[in-house]
Amino acid sequence: MSLQTKLSDLYAELGDLAPQGYAVGLHIRFASPMIYHSRYPEEWVAYYNENSYYLRDPLVFWGIGTTGTARWSEIQLPDPFNVLKKAATYGLKFGAVSSYGPITSRSMAGICSSDREFSDDDLARLAEITARLHIEARPPTKLTKAQIEALHCIANGDRHTAAAAKLGISESAFKARLTSARTRLEARTTSEALRKAREYRLL
Repeated sequence: MSLQTKLSDLYAELGDLAPQGYAVGLHIRFASPMIYHSRYPEEWVAYYNENSYYLRDPLVFWGIGTTGTARWSEIQLPDPFNVLKKAATYGLKFGAVSSYGPITSRSMAGICSSDREFSDDDLARLAEITARLHIEARPPTKLTKAQIEALHCIANGDRHTAAAAKLGISESAFKARLTSARTRLEARTTSEALRKAREYRLL
């Protein structure tokens, strides 16, 4: 089963739990998630992004600062820009957030409801799904020297024949290195493998 299929199945579980939508940021590094997926109302997402609320959201600060799972109403952090009150005007009146993983690569998931607080069972399920998302999306920690060399050649614009000659190997061996890099990075194409390797800071 591919990574995207596994993540889609877990997103569906979140959707079942969150009648008013959810958002997921996986493996947040250098203030940016490697994978982001949202099913919050489009109007709220547009307003949130237009106002750069991700830099002002108390839920984000809470998730970066700690691990665990909590209802929005339980998080006692300043909200000087009234992010949560504004969210309520878009139907996001009740919510919960879960944070999992080390500070260097943290994952968060949030769920919303328009008419009720989430139960303890809901929070336990949210925590479980968040952990599973984090684990499934864990990026590889390294590539082999051969895979890195092959991707560097592609990044520099070398064609297969020229890259193989530069590395002193056959063209079929060079293609095999690219194939193994794609497999390691769960990428469908070489360009996707190169993008992922850069995102994961493996190059």
